[in-house]
This record gives sequence, C-alpha cells and structure tokens, in this order.
Amino acid sequence: MNGYNFTERVRKVLALAREESANLRHEYVGTEHLLLGLIDEREGVGATALQNLSVDLDELKFGIEQVVRRGQGGPTGPDLPYTSRAKKVLELAMGQARDLNHRYVGTEHLLLGLIEEQKGIAAQVLNDKGVTLDAATAEVLRILGTEMPQGDSEKAIAPGRTVRKSVSQRIEPPTEILVELIRLAEVIATEYFSSNATAVHAAIALLRRGEGFAIAMLDRRGCDREKALRALEEIAQKSESSAAAEKRAQLGEDLSEFLAEMYQPWKLGLGTLDLLLFILGKSADVAAVFAEQGIKAGQVLEEGRRFSG
Repeated sequence: MNGYNFTERVRKVLALAREESANLRHEYVGTEHLLLGLIDEREGVGATALQNLSVDLDELKFGIEQVVRRGQGGPTGPDLPYTSRAKKVLELAMGQARDLNHRYVGTEHLLLGLIEEQKGIAAQVLNDKGVTLDAATAEVLRILGTEMPQGDSEKAIAPGRTVRKSVSQRIEPPTEILVELIRLAEVIATEYFSSNATAVHAAIALLRRGEGFAIAMLDRRGCDREKALRALEEIAQKSESSAAAEKRAQLGEDLSEFLAEMYQPWKLGLGTLDLLLFILGKSADVAAVFAEQGIKAGQVLEEGRRFSG
C-alpha cells in the first residue's frame, strides 16, 4: 500500500465489485466490476462526481452490463483474483492520491484511476459518456473545495498532544480556501459597516463563495442556498453598525477563536465543514436560518462523516 490507506467506502466498493463479478458468474474482478461497485455504492465522492458530470448511474450500469458478457461457470468463491488492468487501476488510484497530497485512497481516487487506466472496459464506457480525466479531476477538486494538504503535518504534532481529526479529513492547517473565507468575512463586515467580522459574516462568505466540502454537504441536505444567503444578509443589514468601519473590519471574538484553532500545529487540517459547524454552534441567528430549512449542525456533521467515510 506504500503508506496509503483505503477508506471504508473504498473497501465497500471493492466488496461490491466482487459481488458484481459473482453475479455475472465471472472468475475475476476487472475494471468493469470496480466501476459497477462504485456505482452500487453511490454515496462517495466518485459517484457524486459522475452525477455532477451529468452521468446517469443507472444508465451507466446498464451500459456496462450490455458490454460485458455473462459467464457460463457456476458460483464463484469470495477470493476472486484481480485482473492485471484492475490491479493497475488500484496502483493509479494510489498515484492519484499521492499527486493530490491525500493520505488516503477514496472513491474519488478510484474513479480517476479507472479513467487514467484508459484501456479497460470501465475506461472505455466512461469515455463513451464523455468523462475525461481532466473533467473528472476538476469536478473532484470542486467537490472537495481544494481542501487538500500541502505536506505531512503529522511531523509537527506536539509530543503528548491528542490529535483531533477534522471532520473533513484533511491533514494540514490551514487550507487556502479557509483562509480566503476568513478574509472575505472581514470584507463583508466592512460592506455592512460593522467594525467586527462575526459568524454571520463568515456564513455569508461561505455561501457567496459557493465552494468547498461544507457547500457539498449543505447541497446533500437539500439546502436552498440562495434563500439562506438572503436571510443572512438581512441579519447583517439589521446588525448594529459603526461609522468607524470605513476601514477594513477586524475579526470579532468568535472568529478570532476559530482562527486561533486553525493555526495550532497539532490540528489536522480544519476545512470549510469545520467552519460551518463552528458558526452554527456560535451564532443562534445563523443556526436559526438553516433550521428553517430543517438543517441542523448534528445532521451536517453526520452527513460529512458518511460522505468522507
């Protein structure tokens, strides 16, 4: 494995691939079975990226089943061997994880590996659907909000410290998108003539930017982001203003607390989902806006854990 870990979701995909092979009475696991497993799992970044690229998963599965011939043999055992192309896909998936500086191999890397392999049935079927490596990579990065590590922060963990992993599963603080959002919150506070950037301004920044893991999770909860943004902007408009805010606003006490958390050397890569959860916990106004749509912090947290599993 060369230091890389398959997520539980990828392990599930591999198990589903073996089931698909057995159902087709094949005596091996090929790239087609890996793709079928990815489709069957449906909840990971890989499947989500395909759907966002306008690929109908049911149609894709049907297309694979039309290409693959059903075997003539009897029931097969659980330890089916991988074909050389399938093994290559797994190697390429680990390479994709390495290239993206991820310390895990997720369904997104498996999808990219299937495409990069080029010659297998999975790659051919995806190519027929117009799914290119560049397009898939761009969509994966969009979903993840480029919340990627730039190196190995585990070496910086202070001795005796208890490491608390962020829900977004990134490993080097702070991510560029998170720093950008904090800065944008200051700009938005100034826009509303507030001398302090608060959780409300950070929530507006998050929704206005419209990218990142938090946004993906809000979308999965069915959030009407435009409605939420309008409500938050109304709150910011009604908030106490100060003529002194003609200059750029400073971080308020709550966001200063989060910023201090970001830069602790033993923290493992806080991301936009962590920011959203922090905001929901700090601001009753922000929590109320999302609660109107039936979205609560606990639900968002659970969705994030399921998605990144």
